[in-house]
Amino acid sequence: MKFVTKKIHAFLDYPVAIALIALPFLLGLGDSNPIAVSLSVGTGIAAFVLTLLTDHQLGVYKVVSYRLHLIVDFLVAIVFIIAPFVFSFQGIDAWYYWINGGAVLTVVSLHKPEMAI
Repeated sequence: MKFVTKKIHAFLDYPVAIALIALPFLLGLGDSNPIAVSLSVGTGIAAFVLTLLTDHQLGVYKVVSYRLHLIVDFLVAIVFIIAPFVFSFQGIDAWYYWINGGAVLTVVSLHKPEMAI
């Protein structure tokens, strides 16, 4: 069942971007590798900018297609899932990326295709 609409996705984007910026500090990430903090913060900043530029309800400039936005989300999820292996993240650092990567993959996979007019 695909139920994540473009509108629902738009309303998730800004809180997720802010969470990616704040959570590494709140959770104390970086014990196994300081890249665990910078990767999340950098991704959060990029996600915030991408959301501002996306052609959906909450996009401000609407220069990036929603389809491209979904592709970027998918690629970020893959990066998050493999990052613990590449950067030798351990403990909460690894679980943070695996859980976030899995959550993003779930949202993208549950995306409801837009009806053509």
